[in-house]
Amino acid sequence: MAFSSSYYSPFSALFDVSKPNPSLNPAAFLVPSLKFSTAISNFANGFSLKSPINPGFLFKSRTFNVQARAAAEKTVHDFTVKDIDGNDVSLNKYKGKVMLIVNVASRCGLTSSNYSELSHLYEKYKSQGFEILAFPCNQFGGQEPGSNPEIKQFACTRFKAEFPIFDKVDVNGPSTAPIYQFLKSNAGGFLGDLIKWNFEKFLIDKKGKVVERYPPTTSPFQIEVRLTQLLPVQFISV
Repeated sequence: MAFSSSYYSPFSALFDVSKPNPSLNPAAFLVPSLKFSTAISNFANGFSLKSPINPGFLFKSRTFNVQARAAAEKTVHDFTVKDIDGNDVSLNKYKGKVMLIVNVASRCGLTSSNYSELSHLYEKYKSQGFEILAFPCNQFGGQEPGSNPEIKQFACTRFKAEFPIFDKVDVNGPSTAPIYQFLKSNAGGFLGDLIKWNFEKFLIDKKGKVVERYPPTTSPFQIEVRLTQLLPVQFISV
């Protein structure tokens, strides 16, 4: 492995090399062997090298976070989820569309207003490159206790929801669905990664990147202006 010398302070800044010191082993300073004592906590998060002769001096590499870079390159389109009927759905099918991903519940105080406004937005923009992806979740007050068929009947009968509804998932905790792990890691909220309550919303651009995160109290209608800014130019309503 080769390291650029620009990452390190000159050796002359550490000690006077004009004065021979028999205790020094020149081989200890050969690059790339780098026979310093190392303090490597996690190579993926960068590393540092400490000189045993001058312990007060610390050489640091540039941060080289492989995992973060890989996460940044990933998009919503890379995930496969199950729909409300148990079928696998590749989210790659939504490539080129703007998405609003929402964790929904049937017995929440926010249910009626959110389902009504989501249905309105979907009807208005579905032909213009917009999709709503609803993920039922029972982690907040046990307000989505029903089975998948019951959830589907509730949303489609009471609110005439035509947007896709997916399998019930966990959005927090050790069993968090992979799609929600990705969403939260790309858009930390006020309390960090935690989803706060039912109807938290993630706005996704047509390339599959998270561009906005909205708390449960943000109504779908409040997102409409930002939504239209992301739609393909030929679809924006005049």
